[in-house]
Amino acid sequence: MKLVAGSLRLLICALREIFDESAYERFLLRHKLPRSRATYAQFLREQELTKARRPRCC
Repeated sequence: MKLVAGSLRLLICALREIFDESAYERFLLRHKLPRSRATYAQFLREQELTKARRPRCC
């Protein structure tokens, strides 16, 4: 039973990372902001700027 529960927790954590939920939580904590549409829009803008600055391969 513990193996199933641990596997389920791992799956949920992986999905939160894939869909940026964990990144959004870290963003809110880092900037000490409440959840709102405006802060999510700010998070998306920051994500886009971060992606734009990354060097591209080839």
